[in-house]
Amino acid sequence: MGLFGVKRSRRRSGGVRQASPEDNAYLKSWAQQRRGVEAYVEPKTMVTETTVVLVAHDGEWTRRRVTERDARELGKRLSIPVYDVKLVGYPQRMRAYTAALSKRQKQADAER
Repeated sequence: MGLFGVKRSRRRSGGVRQASPEDNAYLKSWAQQRRGVEAYVEPKTMVTETTVVLVAHDGEWTRRRVTERDARELGKRLSIPVYDVKLVGYPQRMRAYTAALSKRQKQADAER
């Protein structure tokens, strides 16, 4: 076996990660526990299938793999808007939330 043979043997077959029923259940639960939630559908990439980012009113967000159809159906079931991130981009509140988290993490690391 070559130098990189061990790593290759541990890789998942197929390479692309797929959506699961657990992902859909998680998204539904997450959205129901927050207010002002919007969904942003992200396109398929070389390593990940289509994903959806749910963003709450305060910028808190989560991301999971889903089919585009499932993302649209989730939006209908929960009465939340669903956007194509390629067309509208990410909301400013999501970027602000992420920046604040990063700043808090850097401060915590500096205090250690």
